[in-house]
Amino acid sequence: MNRKAAIIGGGVIGGGWTARFLLNGWDVAVFDPGPDAERNVGIMLANARLAVPALSDVPMPPEGRVTFAATMAEALEGAEYVQESVSERLELKHRVYAQMQQANPDILIGSSTSGFKAVDLQKGAVAPANIIVAHPFTPVYLLPLCEISASAANTPEIIQRTVDIVTDIGMFPLVMRKEIDAFIGSRFLEAVWREALWMLKDGIATTEEIDDAIRMSFGLRWAQMGLFENYRIAGGEAGMRHFMAQFGPCLKWPWTKLTDVPEFNDELVDLVAGQSDAQSGHMPIRDLERLRDQNLVGIMRSLKERNVGAGKVLRAHDARRAAAFHRGELTGAPLKMTEMQVLPGWIDYNGHMTESRYLFCASEVADAFLRLIGADMDYVAGGHSYYTAESHILHKGEAKLGDRITGIFQVIHADEKRLHHFITLKRGDEVLATIEQMCLHVDMAAGKTCAAAPEVLARLLPIAAAHAGLPKPDGTGRAIGARRG
Repeated sequence: MNRKAAIIGGGVIGGGWTARFLLNGWDVAVFDPGPDAERNVGIMLANARLAVPALSDVPMPPEGRVTFAATMAEALEGAEYVQESVSERLELKHRVYAQMQQANPDILIGSSTSGFKAVDLQKGAVAPANIIVAHPFTPVYLLPLCEISASAANTPEIIQRTVDIVTDIGMFPLVMRKEIDAFIGSRFLEAVWREALWMLKDGIATTEEIDDAIRMSFGLRWAQMGLFENYRIAGGEAGMRHFMAQFGPCLKWPWTKLTDVPEFNDELVDLVAGQSDAQSGHMPIRDLERLRDQNLVGIMRSLKERNVGAGKVLRAHDARRAAAFHRGELTGAPLKMTEMQVLPGWIDYNGHMTESRYLFCASEVADAFLRLIGADMDYVAGGHSYYTAESHILHKGEAKLGDRITGIFQVIHADEKRLHHFITLKRGDEVLATIEQMCLHVDMAAGKTCAAAPEVLARLLPIAAAHAGLPKPDGTGRAIGARRG
């Protein structure tokens, strides 16, 4: 049976949490009395279903079940965790906590608040220890950071439970050392926001020019190395001490206005909104969201390939889910190794997935199997790998933009030096293509075949023995143009 979370508040943040839990196999009950809640959550789910599978290199778990509760008590029934995402009004949050703890005082409540400390959220609560800050960033279903901020009332066990839950859904829990308003990420954003408003108000730059300055320079650097690592590099071989000596005096210069804020009035709102509309008002907000998500997927996949930043979180989440996915079924049948989604860059001039991407998908399936038997990148770093000696693709269907593709792997034969396997790419029950391959195990330094390591064979050969009793897939051993019989 699936684990269950309750989401209180179905706006952009609550909808994002709903999508993250659902796509990681949790059931979710949403409570929001607003008339547009179900529609808003549906929009977030649609965006997430397009983007999230493209980040994963292992099969996604079966999607959980979402329900919309008529009452808060109904939403909490059977839930082990609640994510509160109502408006940033402290009195409203207190009323919501009172209702939740009246229904279930023992349930763990995480708040999506962007600024309130846990000690403020807990005031007047029946069970203050069970209320904690779990602050995400938009889009919640893609960005991994979750800032966890606790008060003295929160026990180490409560903090660890929160860490474990957000880790289970692929997030990066950052536990605050001390309570502070707005935590870490939002304080940075507030500082940049204030300075941007001054430059806008003083006529120094437009909204588009400010955005260009971010996205064409340090925004790209921050995605991979943050603030301090980048400045360490800026110090050259002498490192951070040299950087501090060179740029430290600038702290006394009147470069910024971070200690002051422009007056918030209709003139400022009109200035910001007017320029923002001129900058990107030609695109509907839904199109902007999807563009943002596609760009984030591209950036995060690049980081994933190098195992840095958010990519490191994605890799770790894949590893946990891969182990859970194949537990107990390694030798029983052909293995479902991957689930992928056809992305815009995979499409040719005919509107179909281009031929090279079928090979890419096959490689993803094969690589997932190699990781499963221990022939992963650490194994390659040790000087050994499986090389593809021969491939044969048979196209049976046409994959189109947005299609979900499942990769199935069957071992035809394996011994110490060879791995003969058959990959089936499917859209639902429909076979799109089959790829038969022969791989040889190689000593990379010698450039010759050799026996695989004992620990790899210990995982591979039992699977091969079990698959030896399976029917041969249709098309096995077929040469180009040969009959399919």
